[in-house]
Amino acid sequence: MSATILVADDDRAIRRVLAEALGRAGYEVRSTGTAATLWEWVEDGEGDLVITDVVMPDENGLELLARIRRLRPELRVIVISAHSTLHTAITATERGAFEYLPKPFDLRELLAAVERALRPSPASPAAPSAAEEEMRLPLIGRSPAMQEIYRTIARLTAVDLTVMITGESGTGKELIARALHDYGRRRRGPFVAINMAAIPRELIESELFGHEKGAFTGATARHAGRFEQAAGGTLFLDEIGDMPPEAQTRLLRVLQEGEFTTVGGREPIRANVRIIAATHRDLRQAIRQGLFREDLYYRLNVVPIRVPPLRERREDIPLLVRHFLDQAEAEGLPPKSVDEEAMAALMAYSWPGNVRELENLMRRLAALCPDEVIGREAIARELAGAEEAAPRQEGEGGSFAAALERYLRARLAAVAGLSAADLHAEILAEIEAPLLRLTLSATRGNQIRAAALLGLNRNTLRKKLRELGIDVVRGPSLAAAEPPPLDREEAAPNLSAGDRQG
Repeated sequence: MSATILVADDDRAIRRVLAEALGRAGYEVRSTGTAATLWEWVEDGEGDLVITDVVMPDENGLELLARIRRLRPELRVIVISAHSTLHTAITATERGAFEYLPKPFDLRELLAAVERALRPSPASPAAPSAAEEEMRLPLIGRSPAMQEIYRTIARLTAVDLTVMITGESGTGKELIARALHDYGRRRRGPFVAINMAAIPRELIESELFGHEKGAFTGATARHAGRFEQAAGGTLFLDEIGDMPPEAQTRLLRVLQEGEFTTVGGREPIRANVRIIAATHRDLRQAIRQGLFREDLYYRLNVVPIRVPPLRERREDIPLLVRHFLDQAEAEGLPPKSVDEEAMAALMAYSWPGNVRELENLMRRLAALCPDEVIGREAIARELAGAEEAAPRQEGEGGSFAAALERYLRARLAAVAGLSAADLHAEILAEIEAPLLRLTLSATRGNQIRAAALLGLNRNTLRKKLRELGIDVVRGPSLAAAEPPPLDREEAAPNLSAGDRQG
C-alpha cells in the first residue's frame, strides 16, 4: 500500500510541483495552503509523512512542527523554507524535523529524503532540547553555500563528531566552530580556542596538554593545558596546518587513545572534549610535502566543512553590510545606510580579506563617513586604496593577468552602478594602445612585422593606429639584441594579396 504524504505550502506552484513529483514516485498526496488544514489531518491520524513550509498565512510551520511532534512523535516531518537562516535550520532540527531543505531545493534530493523518512526505524529519536532564545546568530547569509553549512551544523547538534573547517583567512571559520559548540550538546561546557600559528613551537605541547611543576626551566607551578580547560566542552584547534610535527604525533595519540599526560606527568588524564580544527592551508599539499601527518589528517577530517570566500557568495553582501552597520549603531556609532550604486560597487569588489575586510570597512565608514547614506564615491575611494594595499592571493604571483585583474577590479568598483555603455571600448583602448606602441617599438616601427607578431592583418593594424592616434616612428628597439626587421618580400608569404599590394 502506497504511503500518504501531507504537503502544506502557501505557494500553489510549489504544491503542484510537489504533488506531481511525489505522485510520479508512487505516493498519494494531500496538499493544502494552510497550517490549520494540515493540523486537522494530523489530528485525524492521516498521513505517513509531512512536508511543510515554515512561513504560512495562519501559523509558523516550526510552531506547528512542535505540536505535531507532541501529538504524533512517530510521524516524520520534512521542513522546507525560502527564509533560510542558521536559526531556521537549527530550530527545525531541535523541534524534531527529520530533514530540513532550503528553497529552491533539488526534487531528487527531496525524493531521496522522503524515501529515507518512510523507512521504518526501531525507535523515533527524542527531540533535542531547544537552544537558548537569547543566543545571537553567529552566521549571516542565505547563499546556497551558506545554506549547506547551516544544514551541516544542524545535523551535528546531537553528535560529537570531529570537524575540519577549511577556508581562506577572514571567512569566519571560528564563527562556525562556535556555532557547532553553541548549538551542540556540549553547549553548557567551555569553548576553548588555541591558534597554532601564534604559539612558539617549544610551548605548544605545554599549552595543549599542560605541565607539572618542575617539568622544565621556568615551570614553577602546575599548568592546566587547553585539553583540561575544555573538559566537557569543545577544543578549537585553529590553524592546525601550522602545528609542528612532534605536537602532531602527540595529538594523534590523544585522538586514538582518548587520554593524554601532562608534560612531566605520569598519570593519564581522560580527554573529555570535542575537537574542531580549522586551517587556511591545503593540508593534502602539506601531506605531500611531508609537513603534516596523513593519519592525523584523517582523524581530524571526519566531517569536512568548507567555508566559501566572500567572492563566491556575493549575494550575501547586502545582508552582511546591513548586519555590520546595525552592529556599529548598537555600539554607539551614527546610523548609516548604503545606496544602490555603493552596494553595486561592493558587490563588484573581489574581497581578498573576505568577511573580515567587509566588516572592517563598514565599521570604518560608520565612524568616519560624514553622510548618513554612504555613496559610491566613498566606497570607490576605500576600495581603490584597498586594491593597492591588498596582498596577492596565493598563486597569484606577478603575472600580467593578475596585475590586469587587480586593475580591472578597481575600475569596475569605481564605475559600478553607472550607465557606462562605453566601458568595454574604454578598457580595450587602454590595454590595446600600449600593446601596439610597444610592439611597434620592438619592431623599430616596422608595421608588417608588428602585424605579424600581433596576428593582425596589416590594414587592420593601420586602422587601429589611426583610431588610437598612435604615430609610427622608427627608432631603437626595446630588445637589446633584436634581429633586423623583416622586409616586404620576407613577410609577403604570410600576408594576403591585399596586404602585399598595400
